[in-house]
Amino acid sequence: MNGKSTGRRAVREWALRTLYQIDLGGKPPEEAVEEVLSVAALDPGDADTVRELVYGTTRLQPTELDPLIQQYARGWTIDRMAVIDRNLLRLALYELRYHPEQPYKVVINDAIELAKKYSTAESGRFVNGILGAIVRQMYPEESLPPEKEDSSAQSE
Repeated sequence: MNGKSTGRRAVREWALRTLYQIDLGGKPPEEAVEEVLSVAALDPGDADTVRELVYGTTRLQPTELDPLIQQYARGWTIDRMAVIDRNLLRLALYELRYHPEQPYKVVINDAIELAKKYSTAESGRFVNGILGAIVRQMYPEESLPPEKEDSSAQSE
């Protein structure tokens, strides 16, 4: 059925596809969003969320998101990163900073899963390492594992 609610991970996936087109194809955000949404068959609320994630991420990319990624990506420049990886990092950081209602563990887990699905074999660890370091700075009171963060590691 077209137009059904798809869940936050699917919304993140469509936002990632849009950011990829903007980054690799050089399309303006508005054009890329409408092109992706024309095939996504999302309900209006989910489509609006994709738009908000993409526009927020692209707006803050040069001034806030890329400098933060660069600070934590030791030995890597943004331009040397895989296109999927850098866009997942941008999207996840935007969400971590501007959507605190989204649990950070879920945001990170979705970024890792999307990296594994769409990028290289090492991308899940790469994305996890950078996001984990940033989250440890954002939430110093939380006890986060140093390298591994996934939904199956919940304590009771």
